[in-house]
Amino acid sequence: MKIYPTANKRAFMPLLLLADEQPEMIEKYLDAGTMYVLDDGGIKAEIVTVGNGDTLEIKNLAVLPQFRNRGYGRALIRFTEAEYRGKYTVLTVGTGDSPLTVPFYEKCGFVRSHSVKNFFIDNYDHEIYEGGVKLVDMVYLSKKI
Repeated sequence: MKIYPTANKRAFMPLLLLADEQPEMIEKYLDAGTMYVLDDGGIKAEIVTVGNGDTLEIKNLAVLPQFRNRGYGRALIRFTEAEYRGKYTVLTVGTGDSPLTVPFYEKCGFVRSHSVKNFFIDNYDHEIYEGGVKLVDMVYLSKKI
């Protein structure tokens, strides 16, 4: 398994869209972000992070559906923590209040920080459902690195 940075971020738009369904939202952070891809006999997952002050935010983390629950997402988070330890003190992520994503991040050591009311209603041009739940608020989780 190899994790490496890529400058050709838009080439991975189909993978990015798995974690953020609206291309216009991805465009808001993609140029400012650093993308790493996980290659394990082919690209399996990606992560995009953006730094701001002492905080590094995960803006996008996606694993191809057929390779989920195999540790690839967790491996990208661990890699990010190790890569940026000493450069940032907090790793944060914003996600929908979903029964699929929130427990994943909590298992990775993140704790709920705050939420942004109606984020998905105000910023997306369509309703988004995940795990049978309509996403309304953005939930932020964080951990020290």
